[in-house]
Amino acid sequence: MNPPAAPPARFRDYLELTKPRLSMLSVLTAMVGYFAARPPSDPVKFILLLVGTSLAAGGVAALNQWLEHDTDALMKRTADRPIPTGKVATGSAFVLGWLMCIAALFLLFARVDRFAALFTLLTIVSYVGWYTPAKRWSLFSTEIGAVAGAFPPLIGWSAGEGRVTALGWILFGVLFFWQIPHFMSIAWTYRRDYSAVHFPMLPVRDESGKMVAIWSFINTAALVVVSLLPVFLGLATRAYGLAAAVFGSWFLWRAIVFMHPEGRDLAARKLFFGSIIYLPLVLGALVADRLIAS
Repeated sequence: MNPPAAPPARFRDYLELTKPRLSMLSVLTAMVGYFAARPPSDPVKFILLLVGTSLAAGGVAALNQWLEHDTDALMKRTADRPIPTGKVATGSAFVLGWLMCIAALFLLFARVDRFAALFTLLTIVSYVGWYTPAKRWSLFSTEIGAVAGAFPPLIGWSAGEGRVTALGWILFGVLFFWQIPHFMSIAWTYRRDYSAVHFPMLPVRDESGKMVAIWSFINTAALVVVSLLPVFLGLATRAYGLAAAVFGSWFLWRAIVFMHPEGRDLAARKLFFGSIIYLPLVLGALVADRLIAS
């Protein structure tokens, strides 16, 4: 007797395949780059940039789940995703992901900016072709993923200015260094899941968590330094510098607490939530400072 056929996928299942919350982060950081560049008012370009980056982020997320559906099925935190549960077929995820990525590249190249399209292509290639496979074999997969995740501000900056100048690259640095403590805290919390699928990332290999915490602290300290560079380069006012210093000091304290062996699991969760609070505060302060000073 044949098993009952799986019910047809619903719109909600395909939406979940695009990881809307994670994709929103990429879209919002692209918008930060766009507005920090202080472009002339162009509502049409802004809307097309918004659509293009949303398509690219969703397409990359779908392809990521297509590539990782076997390991996703073995981890508690991902076992309920659309492909492991059978809600979306692997072939459908593959087709949807590439259609979204291709549509994004075409839209951005034809109607927004060629450099914005180039950085979008680099995001797709580095995330799908480099970071996702690296999770299975590289100790440095988190750092590789941080490179891919730092491109969105450059997409927005290119759309706003037609090139990338110093502040655009500083935003790239902010996103890169922010992702290390953010994802280290996640990986430490779910280290048993990652160990079950033999992902050789640092939180799996470092059973004590000492090196995980030290590496998180080093990158958080680098993040604070990079976030203050706009002030020293004359690209932002002292008001922004004060805000970045205050927010950065608080985030750095969360990373210091993570280094204490006692209560490391709780400290990891607090570092994670701290990272979620820190990023919009410091990026919002920079954009506001740039727009007010323009």
